[in-house]
Amino acid sequence: MTQTLLTPASAAHTRAAGAGGRPRPFTAATRRNQARLGILLAAPLVVVMAVFFFFPLLNAVYYVFVDFRGVNANPPFVGLRNFTELAMDPNVWAAFSHNLVWIAIGTVAPLTLGLLLAVLVWSSGKWTGFYRVAFFIPYLLPHVVIGVVWAWIYDPSSGWFNELLKMVGLESLTTGWLGDPNTALLAVLGTAIWATTGFVFMILLAALQNVDIELVDASRIDGAGAAARLFYVILPQIMPVFLMVTTLTLVGGFSVFDIVFIMTGGGPDGASEVLGTYAYSRAFQLNRISYGTTLALTITAISVPIALFVNRLQGKLSNQNGSV
Repeated sequence: MTQTLLTPASAAHTRAAGAGGRPRPFTAATRRNQARLGILLAAPLVVVMAVFFFFPLLNAVYYVFVDFRGVNANPPFVGLRNFTELAMDPNVWAAFSHNLVWIAIGTVAPLTLGLLLAVLVWSSGKWTGFYRVAFFIPYLLPHVVIGVVWAWIYDPSSGWFNELLKMVGLESLTTGWLGDPNTALLAVLGTAIWATTGFVFMILLAALQNVDIELVDASRIDGAGAAARLFYVILPQIMPVFLMVTTLTLVGGFSVFDIVFIMTGGGPDGASEVLGTYAYSRAFQLNRISYGTTLALTITAISVPIALFVNRLQGKLSNQNGSV
């Protein structure tokens, strides 16, 4: 009869296994210990979230129901008056229309440019590292720096943008881009597109590394053109990542503030005013803290459901791709 020698590790495994060699199920005590460990590990993050997110959020909700102007220790309760004023304020609707323009152009343009640049660099396979750095640098710059530099570029007397138009024979188009109500919003939006395209390019270029080249080559052999390969072969394979980038640019369109504030401050005469700059001016320039807070929470209430919807769509597409 042959005797089987068990090492300590195999012996422990044998003891842990039940009939048929199956591992014994976790006991209730084990589950309780795991639960305590999970709570212990999550506790620091919960504390940080409570201090820096939930408490300020509850404080903001309190402010929207009172009339706090920064000095009164016991602000009077006004109920829904701040929301009523917001709905009747024509400046709010004008700023909201500018946000919609920003969302439409500021989402489509960077996504289109970033996708095309990523596909071109990915297809060529040359100088990839150089293009990564060159296109991503604008996104790394602080928006304060970007706003100041582009304000110089748009300067009507010494800015090189007007000088460039003169050099190519388009002197009739020269104007004070940031001082003209007809061009101020588009000028700031053009700056934001320049700064954002590099981020979209980098994310999509990384996603393209997972595209099945054999499918692309097969579609090329079948006679598919460049546009057909892009929309029917390449884009579906990176759609979850594409939707993620779309979510970030959409939310950015609702919450845009810094670059507009630096370049125009919402002017001239409200021509480039967005909800973020209007909320800032009400809260900190006119000391209407409660009304500015109401505007800020309204921005959140609009943007969060859209972000959740796109994120849920992204999750569905990721699951579909994973099940193929």
